[in-house]
Formats: sequence, C-alpha cells, structure tokens
Amino acid sequence: MDKISYDLSDRTILLTGASSGIGEHFAEVLGATGAKVVLAARRFDKVAALADKIKSAGGKALAVEMDVESEASVKTAYDAAEAAFGVVHTIYANAGTHATGLATEIDMAAFDQVMAVNMRGVFLTAREGARRLISQGPAVSARGRVVLVASIGSYKALDKEIPYGASKAALILLAKSLGKEWAPAGICVNAVCPGSIRTPISDNYWATNPAAQKRIEAFPRTRLMGIGDLDDTMLLLGADQAKAITGASLIVDDGQTL
Repeated sequence: MDKISYDLSDRTILLTGASSGIGEHFAEVLGATGAKVVLAARRFDKVAALADKIKSAGGKALAVEMDVESEASVKTAYDAAEAAFGVVHTIYANAGTHATGLATEIDMAAFDQVMAVNMRGVFLTAREGARRLISQGPAVSARGRVVLVASIGSYKALDKEIPYGASKAALILLAKSLGKEWAPAGICVNAVCPGSIRTPISDNYWATNPAAQKRIEAFPRTRLMGIGDLDDTMLLLGADQAKAITGASLIVDDGQTL
C-alpha cells in the first residue's frame, strides 16, 4: 500500500487570519506544500512580510488585505487571488477574535465585534469562495474544500468567554448547513475545533499566569498542544483525500475536553 500524503501542490488556497498565531504558522506549512497560498488579513504589512518569507523559501504566495466583516473587502481579496493564481480551491476561514468578561458586564460593542468576525466573517469568506467554485462547473467545484476554524469552546463553556463560545458553536451548525447545501456541487465543508495551544502570542500567559497553570494541570495530559498539532488535520481537510468528509466537526485538543 502506498504511503498516504496530502498533496495540495496543485491547489490555490486562501487563508484568513494569516498575520499571527496559528494562521501565521499554518501559512508557512501551506507554503511548503507547493500550493499557491493567498494570505489574507487586515494587517497587510504582516502578511506581505510573510508572503515574502514563503517566496524566499521557494513557495508561491500572495498577500491581500482583507477585512472579513466587509463583504466588499472579501470580494476584493478573492478578485486579487484569482487574478494572481486562478480560482481558489481550498478556503481556511481562520480569522477570529474574542472579548472576555462576565455576561452581566460585557460591553455590547465588544460582543457584536466577536460575532461580526467569528460568525459573519466566516460565513462571508466561505460563501464567496463557494460562489466562485460553483460558477466554474462541477469538475472544479468538486475539488472545493472549506475549513472553518472553531474551538473546543464550541462544546465546552469557557469562563468569561460567552460571545466567543457562542460564535464558535455557531460554526458547527454552519459547517453542517453549508456542507448539505453545497454537497451537490461536491464542495466539502468542515469545522476544526482546536484546544488550547501554545503560540508565541500566548506563551507568556501560559507560562506566568497561576490560573493558566491550574488549567494545564487539570488537562488529562497536563500539557498544552503545540502550534503544529493541528497541521495534519488541517491539511487533510483541505486536500482531495477529504472528498468523503463534509459537515463534520473534528475536535483536536489532546484530550482537553475529556
């Protein structure tokens, strides 16, 4: 039996939230696959520098400024992607934000911002990609892959993270609904639910906050996930091999929710 590998080398891929954290890391992973990678974020300077880094390593990358809350911005970003690389086959809707606070105290503007990015923004990103895939006909749309980055907060109540958890829980049903609607076109839509991950941005919090240390000690494996622990799942769901997976929600959390 041949070794299974996830070949994305002939795909054009759009990744939102590519300017930092998991998005920045995964952008480099995608760049190393040989795929044509479109790095989308509001902070254009960040994704431009990252695109240059990928290209200097021999990859193919394009930076685009994209505000997922704005339908016009989303369309403009897809236009730029198509002009450079052709139709986008794989979409990673990774952009997200959060606002902490007690339900009785949280500012409603902050609440609305979380919903606008984490739910509306993901929907706009997925819909625009699907529209363009479907317009290309079934031979192209059947290769369509949409991956929504949710969270274990979709399933578990996280302290002082009500808007975040609610918005991420919505992505579970969104993946099912879009997966069903776009099934005739062959487009697969799935959600990934990561657990707590150590990233360069969060490292200080996990290392120095006593409450964070207690959370880690309560995990079954008493550790955090590494920033690369999502890679295999994300690559699979973005590749041809995921053709029979749609409407699914995959928890990748090192057992944190057990």
